[in-house]
Amino acid sequence: MNKPLIIANWKMSLAPNDASLAAKKLSKAFSKFGAASVVICPSFTDIAAVGSALEKSAILLGAQDCFWEDYGPYTGEISIAGLRSYGVSHIIIGHSERREHLHETDAMVNKKMLAALAADMVPILCIGETFEERRTNQKEHILQRELMNAMHATWLTKANQLIVAYEPIWMIGSGQDINDDEIEHTHRVIKQTLYDLLPDTVVDTQIAIIYGGSVNPENVRALVSQPSVDGVLVGGASTDPIVFSSLIHAAAK
Repeated sequence: MNKPLIIANWKMSLAPNDASLAAKKLSKAFSKFGAASVVICPSFTDIAAVGSALEKSAILLGAQDCFWEDYGPYTGEISIAGLRSYGVSHIIIGHSERREHLHETDAMVNKKMLAALAADMVPILCIGETFEERRTNQKEHILQRELMNAMHATWLTKANQLIVAYEPIWMIGSGQDINDDEIEHTHRVIKQTLYDLLPDTVVDTQIAIIYGGSVNPENVRALVSQPSVDGVLVGGASTDPIVFSSLIHAAAK
């Protein structure tokens, strides 16, 4: 198995001083994380401080969102060019919380995908179903629709990498478990959809499929042991440096 990919989404969970301190602790401990690839996505206001704290480590810096234009009258937005200036390499796009609370559409997600790939950034594309969609057997249709709409008119050059994060919306922050077989099956459905959109070699060598949804140190090893799971997207468990370090160690065993 290649190095598991561990992505921390700190959301709006840490005060600036706490975010900076957490990044410093993780940076100091990173020599012990050699068997995993780690990306930390702080809030926009903490990107500069967190990026500075991570500078001497191999931990990569990510952002929780972006806008599709580099300049212009877009109050409150942040450009990919601006993110790049802080050393950001990865960008979460289409997270369910933005789709729900900020009414982000598939069309907006697609624009962000096109902009990120054009800038040679690594998009972390989030897709997932609600409990009602799962209960009514719409899960695979929803995932395929979100993936195809997000990837509309996109193409990966040899320089591009893409991460697809499957997050069942009903699982996020719930502490609930999902059957390992269901995760494996779902990731295979996602991979097959990608094969329908892109050349097989691109899918096999330039795209990772990761899982998110109540990931913690106790379940992460079982998750990354699944053949089709390349890593995890971690929320709450990533905000405590001790807990997150334990999670990374468990995943990298």
